[in-house]
Amino acid sequence: MAEGAQLASGLRRGTLEFCVLAMVEFEDRYGTEIVRRLAEEQTLAATEGTIYPLLSRLRRGGMLDSKWAESPSGPPRRYYSLTPAGRSALEHFRTEWVSFRQTVDRLVGTGEIA
Repeated sequence: MAEGAQLASGLRRGTLEFCVLAMVEFEDRYGTEIVRRLAEEQTLAATEGTIYPLLSRLRRGGMLDSKWAESPSGPPRRYYSLTPAGRSALEHFRTEWVSFRQTVDRLVGTGEIA
């Protein structure tokens, strides 16, 4: 079971940041909203302890912008949006992901055999 957990962790590590970028592609979202949405996907096993440092790293790396806005219920919220560099990285990931996924599916026997 430990090997399965390590495999899942490695797969998440390589893709979670692109899931976050995709979530803010068309509309700004605040941190708690991102955490909640990702937590709905049990396969991702995303928690606040994973997502907030990731958001900070993506912001520092120029993939996300953020702004503070008043909340209708509670303290101000930090909203995240995709930068041009983030959009470019997401587009590149999508292209690579399709090819990568097709190759892995073919080799491990979960896709069409060419």
